[in-house]
Amino acid sequence: MDRKEFRDLASPEEAREAIASLSLEGGVERVSLENARGRVLVARLDAELDVPGFDRASLDGYALRARDTFGADEADPARLDVVGEVHAGEEPDVALEEGQATEISTGAVMPSGADAMVPVERTDTDGGDVLVRTSVAPGDNVMFAGADVAAGERALGPGTRVTPRDIGLLSALGIDEVPVRKRPTVGIVSTGDELVRPGEDVDSDRGEIYDVNSYTIAAGVEDAGGDPVLYPHAGDEQDEMERILRQAAEECDLVLSSGSTSASAVDVIYRVIEEQGELLLHGVAVKPGKPMLVGRLDGSDRRSSAGDSAYVGLPGYPVSAMMVFRTFVAPAIREAAGLSEPMSATVEGRMAAQERYGEGRLRLMPVGLVEDGDGETLIYPVDKGSGATTSLAEADGVVEVSPETDYLEAGESVTATLFSPDVRPPSLLGVGEDDPTLNRLLDRLENPRYLSEGSRPGLRRLRDGVPDVAVVAGPMAGDLTVATVEEDQSSEADPDAVELGQWSREWGLIVRPGNPDEIDGLDDLIDRELRFVNRTTDSGLRTSLGEAVADLADERGTARHDLVEAIDGFDLGLRAHESPARKVVAGEADAGLGLAETADRLDLEFVPIDKQRVRVLANPDRTEKASVRELEALLADDGTSFQQY
Repeated sequence: MDRKEFRDLASPEEAREAIASLSLEGGVERVSLENARGRVLVARLDAELDVPGFDRASLDGYALRARDTFGADEADPARLDVVGEVHAGEEPDVALEEGQATEISTGAVMPSGADAMVPVERTDTDGGDVLVRTSVAPGDNVMFAGADVAAGERALGPGTRVTPRDIGLLSALGIDEVPVRKRPTVGIVSTGDELVRPGEDVDSDRGEIYDVNSYTIAAGVEDAGGDPVLYPHAGDEQDEMERILRQAAEECDLVLSSGSTSASAVDVIYRVIEEQGELLLHGVAVKPGKPMLVGRLDGSDRRSSAGDSAYVGLPGYPVSAMMVFRTFVAPAIREAAGLSEPMSATVEGRMAAQERYGEGRLRLMPVGLVEDGDGETLIYPVDKGSGATTSLAEADGVVEVSPETDYLEAGESVTATLFSPDVRPPSLLGVGEDDPTLNRLLDRLENPRYLSEGSRPGLRRLRDGVPDVAVVAGPMAGDLTVATVEEDQSSEADPDAVELGQWSREWGLIVRPGNPDEIDGLDDLIDRELRFVNRTTDSGLRTSLGEAVADLADERGTARHDLVEAIDGFDLGLRAHESPARKVVAGEADAGLGLAETADRLDLEFVPIDKQRVRVLANPDRTEKASVRELEALLADDGTSFQQY
């Protein structure tokens, strides 16, 4: 592939000066999802699909089998035969075999047979072969289906006042109906063949995703005092891009596009600007948001006034797009609309844990807020990557990290600029296992925030002192030494956590209705050629499954590793509790690791294996917080009000 490289990156100040040199004028319009901004939800919104709905490459490079790279390094690279290429928005037409690799673009569907990918920077080409100068493990550089938003996951809770970040999340879920002076008219064009408007059917086999940026950016435009106009999304073909951008330039004062600005062969938008207008800037030393464009488009046929239309190209990833818009574009819209800059709502707080950096660019770091036991504000990073919409939906503001900063120490004082002045820390911050019973508990609290990252990260963050509570399941819950709230916290045990309550859940294998493969247990996964879908290693379910396999290995007098190797799909897991079941529903797996409740909810069959404990553990310094006490009271119930067993 020929790639346009970012060479001389402009400074953030140079980017602001370039945008300030553009002329904007006022105008009016509305789009459906914008109407939700400022409204309050009356019911919980759960994800009804995995986002993304397919395993996709995180970088430009080569998709391959991880085992073919084991032992590879700079001195002794692995030589693989390159068979075809896959771009974003294309359905792969290759299936990799041993010793083969496929050239792949960022966001493209991983082809069959590939379980990892290596970035192009770590490779060389030699004729029809690629030389891989590093080894990778299964799952490296791959964003798996459901890694951003997982089906069945709690998306937004009742009582949420919808913000522009939440609108981005709703767009990603495909929701198209949610309930808006004279302003500059701002045309918004999302680019990419893989984009589908919410409300339409999405084909995950082709790598299609719902168009998030159009609605998210439009909400930001209106919030800044502009009047957004959404245009049909442009594909990756230059003629169509030119047509849509020309139309927008003739009708609007400012044109904003998202996507097609990074260094990739399929990105052609910078050529459209160079040929049909004037490109002032390409690339800014900021993270996220390096692939940013600033220029002018020929808008001589505009009815409102003669002359060019201002143009800004935003990155395609939702987090990058919104960060660049908020930092560079929104101030220009407010000035053109005659609005003064709003007073910045800032919060001083302490870093909850150490955060490393060191890339030599200004970093715009999304952060969340939580109050400790003394009512002091702690600030923690919220970052699943630029491609994850939840990085903004779960954040409260931004901390700017200077290019000279290598790391922020735990306890270091920082200033967060809030997304809006009315942002308040959540009443309760929880991290840990994804569980349907927990979702029902959270529905009964006011303004909670829960990060379903798995039992292992929940424990780790609890030990770091970040959340109020952690939810852990399986062996990781059983091995903990904790105290109850009533016990003396100054005792010799000096526990790392305080138990608020617990429940049990039945886990096992989820199979198709009627169990057509007649699966009876783990033996079938080992002894028969069945396709299995696991959970990630951070999940308590995965840990329980691992122990069950170890016990079976002891019974058979063999090594656990041998049984794991015999299970097709054991090593690659999905993040949330419903994700494996969704693979079974789609016919992409014969069995998936999951819960009895999940099987019942999706009308699937369930093969029980065991039960496991789920424990809610509190930060010992936060047991007197009102929300922690309220959660403890709910858990002290007889269970019938929140469990369905």
